[in-house]
Amino acid sequence: MTLRSVIIGTGSFLPAKRVSNAELAERVDTTDEWIVERTGIRFRHIAGDDETTSTLATEAARAALESAGVEATSIDLIVLATATPDQTFPASATRVQTALGINDCVAFDVAAVCSGFLYALQVADSMIRAGAHRRALVIGAETFSRILDWEDRATCVLFGDGAGAVVLQAQESAEQGGRGILATRLHADGRHNDLLYVDGGPSTTGTVGKLRMKGREVFRHAVVNLAAVMSETLEVAGLSSADVDWVVPHQANARILDATARKLGLAPGKVVVTVDQHANTSAASVPLALDTAVRDGRIKQGDLIVLEAMGGGFTWGAAVVRF
Repeated sequence: MTLRSVIIGTGSFLPAKRVSNAELAERVDTTDEWIVERTGIRFRHIAGDDETTSTLATEAARAALESAGVEATSIDLIVLATATPDQTFPASATRVQTALGINDCVAFDVAAVCSGFLYALQVADSMIRAGAHRRALVIGAETFSRILDWEDRATCVLFGDGAGAVVLQAQESAEQGGRGILATRLHADGRHNDLLYVDGGPSTTGTVGKLRMKGREVFRHAVVNLAAVMSETLEVAGLSSADVDWVVPHQANARILDATARKLGLAPGKVVVTVDQHANTSAASVPLALDTAVRDGRIKQGDLIVLEAMGGGFTWGAAVVRF
């Protein structure tokens, strides 16, 4: 028998404010045509004044718990991936814990930007397989609108706010390819810090700072790294791209999604795409897309799915999951 972490529920939450490219063009020197042609993005959601990363995360967590059919008090681990926490400390995960009415569990944040959910998923999976925990909430949540330079048309059009979550549960499986997380792989290369970063922080400037990016260079690294880590993770699981039912990628740019699929020889119809509706929501991107595809019926129990992402750092990773 093998102890695995099985996804038993998914959930997501988006701020009510939905901004189209045309609306954005009223305040930024850009056009709908320019944004769609280069990114595939048509809409993004922007957090209101009363919404924070933890409030978005809490609502996504509630939806995942309802999907799983379990009580919040049964959760003994919360791992929240975010680059935009409510406060420098304590962890936003503890705010989610309190909002859900969980008096005592392990709760902490993981910071790996757009790869954050993959990092959080591997951490939670490892803790479950080690026998330390039985049921976990893994959440990706961001309010990236708070760190955007709205005068920089090359970056501010790319991002949105939102949250996604999954409930993981420890289950014994006698099948080698049974349900659960079959393999994960993570990477980082800090030499590329200056290609995608925020120009502030408590120990440097004492300010939050704004996002800065060299898009062309990021694109080139993303296609190579994502294709490589997906192949690597499938190999570890003893599988190939032909076995994959769905790829749920980080929703950064439609061109990156297309190029990565081509590099792996995957049919475009196997790739879950939500970037047109949500834009890039960083750590929330993968769980948001996963929940969308589960709720609309595309992803079904037993499907083999690959989750992948790359973000500032650079960090990147993938997970092979039998849903």
